[in-house]
Amino acid sequence: MSINSVQFNAYLAGFLDGDGSIYVRAKPNSSYKYGYQVAPYIAFFQSASSEIFPVVMQKIGYGKIRLRKDGINEFTINKQAEIKDFLKRVSPYLILKQQQALLMIDILELKQSVKNQQDFEALLQKIDEFRELNYSKKRLIRTLTP
Repeated sequence: MSINSVQFNAYLAGFLDGDGSIYVRAKPNSSYKYGYQVAPYIAFFQSASSEIFPVVMQKIGYGKIRLRKDGINEFTINKQAEIKDFLKRVSPYLILKQQQALLMIDILELKQSVKNQQDFEALLQKIDEFRELNYSKKRLIRTLTP
């Protein structure tokens, strides 16, 4: 099965819908120009006893896998170009997370075009929209202060 085949991309979409996560957050960080680090990522989770998981993830061609202390393999994609490429490949086949995938692509494109504080505030609003799609007990809405 080719890594760019429709079948493989549809398989990955199902995997992402079931055992994956698409996430972006704005982390306060004073060393960044506008006071926040924008941190997007995609993650897949699977029991370390699964022998096929590392093989399938390796076929993607990027990202990294680590074994967590709780016995779960975690595969993450955190480079923006790779996230965008991956989501463009799988988004047509996503069911549960298609809205998050398309919004993440918009966020990554908007992030590349930020030229001033107003642009960055628009980016933060998109990130807040994204956060509304994901359940969280500890959600905080972030705003820039003058």
